Amino acid sequence: QVQLVESGGGSVQAGGSLRLSCEASRVPDTDYYRAWFRQAPGKEREAVAIISIGGSPSYCIDSVSPKFTISQDNAKSTTYLRINNLKPDDTAMYYCAAGGSGRYCDGSKYEYWGQGTQVTVSS
Repeated sequence: QVQLVESGGGSVQAGGSLRLSCEASRVPDTDYYRAWFRQAPGKEREAVAIISIGGSPSYCIDSVSPKFTISQDNAKSTTYLRINNLKPDDTAMYYCAAGGSGRYCDGSKYEYWGQGTQVTVSS
């Protein structure tokens, strides 16, 4: 069992940045992926980014500039999501997820979920 706890959300003005954190209670020894998802009010959940236990990132949301950056600490217990140039459309609950099945942008592939951290962007 893995517990995930997100933090770092808040209310920011458009154009600002945030770094979200996801702390895991343990890191499995086997293949393991962590991902960030978000869900805006009235919209479906969408995947943002994925990182492997080895630190290799991939992104599920296309963006021209590096709006999202996923990373992890050296101990691999904490995953980060930096969001640059925040816009009101980025307002959502951001969730951390974890699982060992592979690098998927599909939430059904992840076994463990955190409670989420709210990001609210005002214009």
